[in-house]
Amino acid sequence: MMLKILFVCTGNICRSPIAEETFRRAVKARGLQRVIQCDSAATHAYHIGDLPDPRTRKNAELHGLELTHHCRKLSGEDFSVFDYIVAMDNYNMENIQTISARSIGIKQAEENCFLYRKFDNVLQNKVMEVPDPYYGNSDNFEEVYQIVNRCADTFLDFLIDKHHL
Repeated sequence: MMLKILFVCTGNICRSPIAEETFRRAVKARGLQRVIQCDSAATHAYHIGDLPDPRTRKNAELHGLELTHHCRKLSGEDFSVFDYIVAMDNYNMENIQTISARSIGIKQAEENCFLYRKFDNVLQNKVMEVPDPYYGNSDNFEEVYQIVNRCADTFLDFLIDKHHL
């Protein structure tokens, strides 16, 4: 059994690539890389083929991560390839559902398509979205890293429990 996880944000240059890599690190730390794979994608085609934003890469490096992912757009095929599609915010969740409805004729089920902060055990003011740091400063990129890093282990615990890994 191979579980496939797709992290999604607007441009696939800030939030989803760092979510992908922090989750990959958590998977590797538990020796589950043979049963869990992950990727990331965008709901918009602004940066297709580009590396993640330099500020995201710099922040990742501060935490011992290297981001080599090249940005890509969410496709209709992704809905049959990935077991879980994880959105960074409500805007992208709506876009995911629209792309799904247009591509395959149905919206994604809540148990397989949800907001990543569902797994954040330190929610501030019950905000369920990973904030977009694009127009911010290095502190905003660090905040995103801290959020997705917290979510990685909790989400992985969920998958281990649900799929008896």
